[in-house]
Amino acid sequence: MKATARSNLGVILALGTTQTIAWASSYYLPAILAAPIARDLDVTQTLVFGALSFALIISGILGPRIGHTIDRVGGRGMLAVSNGVLALGLGLLSFATGPRLLFAAWIVIGVGMGMGLYEAAFATLTRIYGMAARKPITGITLIAGFASTVGWPLTAWLEARYGWRATCQCWALIHLLLALPLNLTLPRATAPVPVSETPIAPRTARETSLITIALAYVFAATAFVSSGISALLPTMLTQFGATPATALLAGALIGPAQVAARLLEAGWLSRYHPLVSSRLATLMNPLGVLALLIGGPVVAPLFAVLYGAGNGILTIARGTLPLALFGPEGFGKRVGLLSLPARATGAIAPLAIGLMTEYFGTGALWFCGLASLSAFAVLMLLKTGRKLAR
Repeated sequence: MKATARSNLGVILALGTTQTIAWASSYYLPAILAAPIARDLDVTQTLVFGALSFALIISGILGPRIGHTIDRVGGRGMLAVSNGVLALGLGLLSFATGPRLLFAAWIVIGVGMGMGLYEAAFATLTRIYGMAARKPITGITLIAGFASTVGWPLTAWLEARYGWRATCQCWALIHLLLALPLNLTLPRATAPVPVSETPIAPRTARETSLITIALAYVFAATAFVSSGISALLPTMLTQFGATPATALLAGALIGPAQVAARLLEAGWLSRYHPLVSSRLATLMNPLGVLALLIGGPVVAPLFAVLYGAGNGILTIARGTLPLALFGPEGFGKRVGLLSLPARATGAIAPLAIGLMTEYFGTGALWFCGLASLSAFAVLMLLKTGRKLAR
């Protein structure tokens, strides 16, 4: 048992590290580099973020095919190849001279994101551990939750010292020299590890379809809220009446709140079905909005903590909920399908919520709260799907 525990920890540390690198060098990259890229290429920052949105959509479209491949042969090779693809995309980006090469680079990065971000990692862990993958999934999200905390300062330091082009090249080298070897240390494909757990009750095709649609809606609604608020939180809070200093403090609290919530999920909440923690998570943002309504802008930090805590657990739910409700068979393809609408809503959310904030002010916060509440309502309709023990 001790040897197995050490082996599991090694997998979690390796995959958590490579996920941190993958997120920091793709999804979180434009937050720091959009401005210098836009100045150098004589384009708008909106165009740079638009290229990221396009990459997210591409990664979502590829998700089901990539997940199905991992179901069949395991994810070790897929994750390793993703490092090469992301390195290639970053290299192309470093040589961009205009919009065409900019978008071409982000198309390649989008392919790498589809092959190497959370959905692929979750499918890989499920292929290794079967129904016992919940704790490893929580473990890697706990580590990769620091992707922005580590990635943003490192990217900013590299850009200030060497320029944005060299920064992209440095991230490409990190993929090839660190992330690629770490992904190659993962176990090769084996049959999922059997565990003694109450089996999942058989369902009709109609029941399976309804649950799939329900989860797709939950993930799409929560991705919309997460992407929109994460991109615009300081602006939304200042419009609500918070001072710039309070808004920045609130933003700084999101990361620690996410990590704390994931620790809670790894500990106390792990005793319960993932539906329980997911329902609690979808209530966090509406509770934060209610706190703002009652306490005013002074409680903006509380709103950020509640939002961050909910967002931290919902990231884990993207892997643990499908596993708990459907089991490990066909997990990769299923998670890929479920990620499609979430990637789409996540891609359009910053623009959509930005327009809401511009025209309706604080109404954008209320809309986000209602979207989270609708996800909670859908989750309340779902059952665990476990048979009664005999």
